[in-house]
Amino acid sequence: MSLAQSIVQGLAGGLMIGAAAAVVLLGAGRVAGVSGLLARALHMTKACGPDGLAAGFVIGLPLGALLIALACGPVETRFPSLTMLLIGGILVGYGSRLGSGCTSGHGVCGMSRLSKRSLVATAVFMTAGFATVAAMNAAGLAW
Repeated sequence: MSLAQSIVQGLAGGLMIGAAAAVVLLGAGRVAGVSGLLARALHMTKACGPDGLAAGFVIGLPLGALLIALACGPVETRFPSLTMLLIGGILVGYGSRLGSGCTSGHGVCGMSRLSKRSLVATAVFMTAGFATVAAMNAAGLAW
């Protein structure tokens, strides 16, 4: 894939994420944070709003990826072991509930609305991510 193709695909993906977040905010009056939508879809919260929207959004994420893979071909990916994925997923899930949102809620929706807590949360996410990658690389655990 050329650099131009990467830029166009990144731009298209960003526009689609922004459009989806705008549709959810304007249509349902809710921030389109994936962790919150997943919690609503699984009935783990008493948040208001239609559960069908939450379930549709969460189910649409992997289906959208599948459609793109079918249309454009598979995307090269690399993953750590299943144990590392499970530990990472649990930590991210706990952190997103502790921080009242995840990177999509704070980073995409909150930052675009200039929410102060989202600015702080996103700065913490980014700093923790950089530190984690640096620590894993230093320990020889990068994949």
